[in-house]
Amino acid sequence: MISHFAAPVDRVVLALLAPLAVALLISGLDDLVIDVTWAISWLHSKFRPAASLFPPGPLQLDSAPRQRIAILLPLWHEHEVIARMIEHNIAAIRYPDYDIFAGAYPNDELTQAAIRQVADRFANVHLVLCPHDGPTSKADCLNWIFRHIGLHEEQCGVRFDVLLTHDAEDLIHPDELRWINYYAGRYDFIQTPVLPLATPLTSLMHGIYCDEFAEYHTRDMPVRPLLGGFLPSAGVGTGYRREALDRLAESTSNRVFEPGALTEDYQNGLRMFRLGCSQAFVPLSRGAGRRNFLATREFFPQTWRSALRQRTRWVMGIALQGWEHFGWGKNPGEMYWLWRDRKGLLANPLGLVANLVFVYGLATRIWMRASPMATRVVMFTFCLAALRLAVRMACSGRIYGIVFALGVPLRVLYANVLNCAATIQALGRYAIARVKHRPLVWVKTDHAFPNRAALLGDKRRLGEILVGSAYLTTVALNSALQTRPAAVRLGEHLVRSGWLDEDSLYRALSLQQGLPVSDVEPVDVPVAVARAIPEHVVKKWQVMPFRVAEGSMHLATSDVPSNEMSSALRSFTSLEIRFHLVKPAVFEKLTHTLL
Repeated sequence: MISHFAAPVDRVVLALLAPLAVALLISGLDDLVIDVTWAISWLHSKFRPAASLFPPGPLQLDSAPRQRIAILLPLWHEHEVIARMIEHNIAAIRYPDYDIFAGAYPNDELTQAAIRQVADRFANVHLVLCPHDGPTSKADCLNWIFRHIGLHEEQCGVRFDVLLTHDAEDLIHPDELRWINYYAGRYDFIQTPVLPLATPLTSLMHGIYCDEFAEYHTRDMPVRPLLGGFLPSAGVGTGYRREALDRLAESTSNRVFEPGALTEDYQNGLRMFRLGCSQAFVPLSRGAGRRNFLATREFFPQTWRSALRQRTRWVMGIALQGWEHFGWGKNPGEMYWLWRDRKGLLANPLGLVANLVFVYGLATRIWMRASPMATRVVMFTFCLAALRLAVRMACSGRIYGIVFALGVPLRVLYANVLNCAATIQALGRYAIARVKHRPLVWVKTDHAFPNRAALLGDKRRLGEILVGSAYLTTVALNSALQTRPAAVRLGEHLVRSGWLDEDSLYRALSLQQGLPVSDVEPVDVPVAVARAIPEHVVKKWQVMPFRVAEGSMHLATSDVPSNEMSSALRSFTSLEIRFHLVKPAVFEKLTHTLL
């Protein structure tokens, strides 16, 4: 029975072997062109670094004329993450002249409230309310933010030189705005690297994104301009010079971002390229620290459903909608990169078929019966695939470590299944939409934000925040650093020496740590809540429970919480712990009254 079934399967596999190998060979040679170009570029940068497009050094960043930057955040149902995102990035960004414009819809009151809460604390945060209910599309929200910026400029007598797009879950690198400012002196469109945050090896889905972005932003993006191609926007970390956006607005009836586009970021890169705008990709390089890469970091989808939804949108927007709107290019370089961006329509299904044929071949040794020519083509294709795998492992290992890179082969197989499913689903949905004359529907990606412990690495130093917030002069800070006793913390020394008042210190600590400053009265604290944690724990860690609400225990502390403190307290409650900073006098009053 088995042999009766295997015979026709063998015939089908043998018939597929040669054409499948040729198709994969063409795709492999295409990838090899990118590998060789990238290798030549890398060697050139080593022998002639002055002529290479490397990220600027501190002196170059500091000497570049300072431009005013607007950060655009399109939002829909982002109330759970947006306040923490803005607070963290304001605490981390090392650039003074920027404002944040967060767009929300009238029927999304929770997101509005979250933005207003942050805007009350920071004068450079502004709520932009779209004139109609949402959701519409990310591009539509961005267009309304762009228009609001124009009104803000007229009312306040300012002008923004650069506009920068980000999403609600982004961790903006502290120096990103400084790079954008530097490159905007020469380029109209600047794309900075984007990298997924590291997740455990068991998170296969998110690991796929880690591998792909590591390779794409190490290899493909730097090579695109070298081979006459355009730079697509990644949707985040993209800087636009204001003059270039005004040109784009004039050519598109003021639709800077195409509302009907599923991938408006990708299209903007191509549209600006066709307008003759200069484009630059900031090469992926390390900052201070072995794993501190100069890139926007964020979480990507970690479940099959969310990843499939996102990738279906990518295929529909980049390959199908892009084909419909832009054709096949106006010059050989543009045509080549449009081919690379769209070849997944064939390569994704063929990749899955190739994997199945490979597994079947290992089980049956069927290649022994193939023709010599087919065997040679298959072997050459296999070598190219092995090279492709090695390149991806090297790129992923450079960013996420050797152990993580060892999982690349497994994740590649998983990615083939995912990409094939997304391609088939995209083709089906696109065909149905066109036959029934329906518009393509934009689907928002769910966003997650890292916990507080994961964010502390990018925080600015306390002294830097105090000076930047005008609580302290540079002269006073330098004097305090020179006279501070070794066992005394900087904030305490500044208050004791009279250089700083306690209110300013705690406002700066709140900004640095991403924690609210609260004024808790003992009369407002239920006794049962205050005694929810043993007295000896309260005294040891200097924390006081004062509220339990919505599955969280709110703790007052006059000190900056440590990881050790958080770990110790979790053993006494199953609730989520939320810290609030209070001044020492307030904490003493709480403990004296309630203990």
